Amino acid sequence: MNQPIIIEKTYKASAERIWKALTDKDQMKQWYFDLEEFKPQVGFKFQFIGQGKDGKTEYLHLCEIKEVIPGKKLTYSWRYDGLEGDSLVTFELFSQGKHKTQLKLTHSGLETFPANHADIRRENFIEGWTMITGTLLSDFVETPI
Repeated sequence: MNQPIIIEKTYKASAERIWKALTDKDQMKQWYFDLEEFKPQVGFKFQFIGQGKDGKTEYLHLCEIKEVIPGKKLTYSWRYDGLEGDSLVTFELFSQGKHKTQLKLTHSGLETFPANHADIRRENFIEGWTMITGTLLSDFVETPI
């Protein structure tokens, strides 16, 4: 788990559209997690409940915005209430014309989490981020052709 997870995906959507999906709490509720509040401002703290692989166990995720470059980069810490570890999730956007954008998601620091925890395994993160970026975000931001 020492290597960060890096997922890259190109969308048929503007960087502005994707940025809004990543930073507007009302839009985030439609494809990501149900956040009570979210502001893309360094130091802003947010939390949400996520479920384990069994669909029953719930984990309180505690996050804090660490870096914001409007329209281009968003980084926040990602940890679990009551568990060791603190990781970073970074979304970077690269415009490829008016209606095409590459997203690079990097999740680093996974090695700080408990090594033998059933729900906090590298493969679970890969599966989750692949679904989030490849299906949920894609379905939300892309305009059908």
